[in-house]
Amino acid sequence: MRFLAAIFWMLATAQAGAQIYVLAPDRVFDGDAMHEGWQVRVEGGRISAAGPTVDQTGAEVIDLSGMTLTPGLIDAHSHVLLHPYDETSWNDQVLKESVAERSARAVTHLKATLDAGFTTLRDLGSEGAGFADVGIRQALEKGVIAGPRLIVAGPAIVATGAYGPSGFHEGVAVPKGAIEVSGVENLIAETRAQIGGGADWVKVYADYRWGPGGLARPTFSVDELRAIVDSAAAAGTPVVAHAGTDEGMRRAVEAGVETIEHGDGGSLETYRLMARKGIAICPTLGAVEAISRYSGWNGAAETAPQRIADKHAQMTRILRAGTPLCNGSDVGVFHHGDNAWEIELLVDYGVTPIDALKAATSGNAKILHLENETGSIKPGLVADLAAFAGDPSQNIATLADARFVMKGGKIIRKP
Repeated sequence: MRFLAAIFWMLATAQAGAQIYVLAPDRVFDGDAMHEGWQVRVEGGRISAAGPTVDQTGAEVIDLSGMTLTPGLIDAHSHVLLHPYDETSWNDQVLKESVAERSARAVTHLKATLDAGFTTLRDLGSEGAGFADVGIRQALEKGVIAGPRLIVAGPAIVATGAYGPSGFHEGVAVPKGAIEVSGVENLIAETRAQIGGGADWVKVYADYRWGPGGLARPTFSVDELRAIVDSAAAAGTPVVAHAGTDEGMRRAVEAGVETIEHGDGGSLETYRLMARKGIAICPTLGAVEAISRYSGWNGAAETAPQRIADKHAQMTRILRAGTPLCNGSDVGVFHHGDNAWEIELLVDYGVTPIDALKAATSGNAKILHLENETGSIKPGLVADLAAFAGDPSQNIATLADARFVMKGGKIIRKP
């Protein structure tokens, strides 16, 4: 049966006139390990062979000498409808930029990201732009615009009174960065509305900076969070939680979310609980580093602000607990196309280069339920691939230098 299936696949490929390639780099990272001298054959938009020798019959051989071929990189926390906060503050983007302008910006953001070797993004909230992210995803799927595979969360859900823009008197109505909801029944209705609007994941803010002193505090009860998770699960939709406090994280974990974003205040016990339940953490190091630099930090360790020290301590707890690690940068806070900075920071914060590569490829693919499509280099998977100068297992910074990009078997960037 496998032989017949292979014959039908080759016939279909030939009939479609699909280009066949053999990629010949110095080494291949297959999503699990580094292999010297491997080649990869691509036909029909998918990987058909990978190993030390592959059949070159009928193929265009692409010389990637001096490079490492990897699965297309995955950033699991992005905001394509935002641009760097040192250009325009978050408040002004939400309040003053039209959805049309923000969508137009997103087109350029997506192209820059794809050119950088990222072939999949999870976009976590349109930040006041409604379901614009759904429309952008549809445009990508139709080939109207170029960019990575896009997984979207729609408008996202926040507790009433707990999100911005804020600070206006009671007579002024302003757009919010997410949908405000309170109470179990209303949360069920809004979860269904967001899924019906096209969200692939539902995002909820389990805590935020609200209340006296502006400190981050939990927003929803466990029952409220569980109502979101259970309603989404009925539609086969996973839930992701923004959470920075230990209590907010614990409530989200108890409710059954699949990933937690940021997690700055998570205790070792909470990270161990996440590890036992298989709940991943996206620490979003890039956003914290960028915001610290916007505030005047020069990047030197000896002058690092307390928030950077706290982030290092957080990563120590994550690694000690063995919590599944998600590569998610919160790009949009900083420049699109610089997504690889997050992977470099993971290494700076104590992750081994190979584990950082896994987090950005096969690890994220598993977290996003895409492991049967992308994230690894093995026969049958979609040919989402990127090549970088040098060896990222020895110098992770080489991921900032994408020399070749392929998405779905189509060459996006030539060496």
